[in-house]
Amino acid sequence: MLLEKQEREGLAEATLVKRRWFIKLVFPVLGKRPIAEIQPLEILLALRPIEKKGRHESAKRALNFIGQVFRYAVASQLAPADPTRDLRGALTTPKVKHHAAILDPDQAGELLRAIDGYEGQPITRWALQLSALLFVRPGELRKAEWAEVDAVKAVWRIPPSKMKGRVEHQVPLSSQALAVFEEVRGLTGRGRYVFPSIRSTANPMSENTINAALRRLGYSGDEMTAHGFRSMASTLLNESGKWHPDAIERALAHKDTDSVRAAYARGAFWNERVEMAQWWSDYLDSLKGERKVLRPDFGQRTSASSS
Repeated sequence: MLLEKQEREGLAEATLVKRRWFIKLVFPVLGKRPIAEIQPLEILLALRPIEKKGRHESAKRALNFIGQVFRYAVASQLAPADPTRDLRGALTTPKVKHHAAILDPDQAGELLRAIDGYEGQPITRWALQLSALLFVRPGELRKAEWAEVDAVKAVWRIPPSKMKGRVEHQVPLSSQALAVFEEVRGLTGRGRYVFPSIRSTANPMSENTINAALRRLGYSGDEMTAHGFRSMASTLLNESGKWHPDAIERALAHKDTDSVRAAYARGAFWNERVEMAQWWSDYLDSLKGERKVLRPDFGQRTSASSS
């Protein structure tokens, strides 16, 4: 019943698939038990096999989903309480997944020049260029659709269903970003996806394409990742001292837990984000054109982000 409700509410299909998988994992232990009688220990025993395989994040997410099921059951008067609340700290805490990123301006310039010289598929080069210019999440970029891109108003509107926070995200497009989109349009503009799969235009680009291209350019997974473009932008934008931190957070589509503050921020920083998008693109151009950028107190070659 909970999954049906979440499906009606527009939860992403990938998330629904994951939650059905959680149900399948714990069904052998919990599936035939009346929900009102299930005890904390039974839930823990159902999750231990996942944990023993080293899948600590999956075990944690499965526990969170089971808690949602029980809270829905309590609201529906099918269970007296949520037993998962007594299991806090019972599972192994998963290690935070880090995304390697280049944070040094000189090395960022080297990366950008390497991207411009990428000799693989042109569509992959364009995706790499927009990764740097727009610093959206990799999944958001590869699933971009032409219907979402408004070249006249210079904005890309990403619908809630594709966003991590389930809130529409508007991305201001600089003149450089618009120029890249125009190049891509000549190749894929008649289809649905901006970056379709090379196997079928009915599907978006593979999630491994950008990382594979970075490896081809000579960057290891410990140096740079597709997600690392976000860390690079966040660090260099913040350290420039030119932009309000909240404007940068909005550009990164980081979810604000305060819904009122989040609604205010979405509108309040739009003009600054438009200006920042153009400044960022111009700054990247300057990095590509200069072998040495004097910018004190920047970080080392790689760092980490869990955004």
